[in-house]
Amino acid sequence: MTISDLSQARQADPNGQGTPDTAQYSEEWVVARAKAAYEHGTASFPIDPARTALLVIDMQDEFVRPGWSPFWVPAATRMAPRLRRLIEHARSVGVPVIWTIFDDTHHNLDRPRSLPHLTHGAVDWKRPGPASVWSEMGYREDEVLIRKPSYGAFYDTPLDTILRNLGRDTVIVTGTLTNYCCGTTARQAYERGYYVVFSADTTATDDESRQEHELAVLRKGFAMVLTTDEIEDRLSCQCPA
Repeated sequence: MTISDLSQARQADPNGQGTPDTAQYSEEWVVARAKAAYEHGTASFPIDPARTALLVIDMQDEFVRPGWSPFWVPAATRMAPRLRRLIEHARSVGVPVIWTIFDDTHHNLDRPRSLPHLTHGAVDWKRPGPASVWSEMGYREDEVLIRKPSYGAFYDTPLDTILRNLGRDTVIVTGTLTNYCCGTTARQAYERGYYVVFSADTTATDDESRQEHELAVLRKGFAMVLTTDEIEDRLSCQCPA
């Protein structure tokens, strides 16, 4: 059942149970509505390049450089050329590119206290020095680079101030990991009043079977989920949503 089908059903039976006086909804209807939104939901805002910034989340050596750390995300390495293309396109239409890297900042005293106790933190590996963007990504010194202490790019960073000073109210989220740093950043942006575009194919995670699960949640409640081709088309033509 599609969202259109649900809308038509709602008009035919506005109370969900065929009764004129009660405002009840059947379990079948609400579950079908939720499923349709997870699978096919589409946000309805325009993407104006003059109001948009591209966020490149954590495309750094430890996640993207093949075999360099136990946190390598092979899917991120594979999608990197596509993301590099999107970065170049954003630059060509005047969309600022803002980079983040997950790094050891302030002796880790600004990091959530429970992080070392979580499953993925139980690895005896340390960064050999300050984290850096993977060289293949084409980071430029004249672009903003934010070193963040946790998953979300807004957590204890100047990102919100930077975006407001740039006059940007829309962010395109790309990078890795889809269901950690990228997804958290998307949620934080949404809660701060930004319009969020989330790239379906220039985000990646360490278990690719988890990709669509995260996209589904974001699609339903937080973001406009688009492919790279769709993002480039919207940025080029300013097409309506």
